[in-house]
Amino acid sequence: MVKIALKIKVLLENIEELKSSGSSHNWYFKFKCCNCGEITKKWCSVSLEDSIPSTKGNAVNHFLAKCKLCGRENSMTIVEDSIKSFTAEDQGRFKKIVILDCRGLEPCDFSAREGWIAKAIDNGTEFTDVDLYEYEWIEYCEKIKKPVGITEIEHKFERVK
Repeated sequence: MVKIALKIKVLLENIEELKSSGSSHNWYFKFKCCNCGEITKKWCSVSLEDSIPSTKGNAVNHFLAKCKLCGRENSMTIVEDSIKSFTAEDQGRFKKIVILDCRGLEPCDFSAREGWIAKAIDNGTEFTDVDLYEYEWIEYCEKIKKPVGITEIEHKFERVK
């Protein structure tokens, strides 16, 4: 079992907090099989709400797949208490936002997509279902009378203990 953190770095304009939509949030990854190196061709949607029983033992997984090349069964679990928000104070550096407990596979790419929540500064509007599929999001907040935005989205993966 290897724990891998997804770290993001974004530029927030008049946004004080960016966070996932909780346990229903769909995280989109491409995975690489640690046995043969095969990378999933399609994006894999993973959510805390998806509980898949393990075929070995009594563990519960959030993602389970058989490698199309070598046939090995690989699985992944989202570490529940690891989900964090990205705040205005975090700008300019990468921050861990979720940790994945991986068995037989590793994430190799991430797509932010939809389902994010962005809270504007100065008690402004809380925007729900923010779509970061295009790696940017721009709106106007009527409460604070200013444009708000999320741009320059970068990600990386890091092994953690």
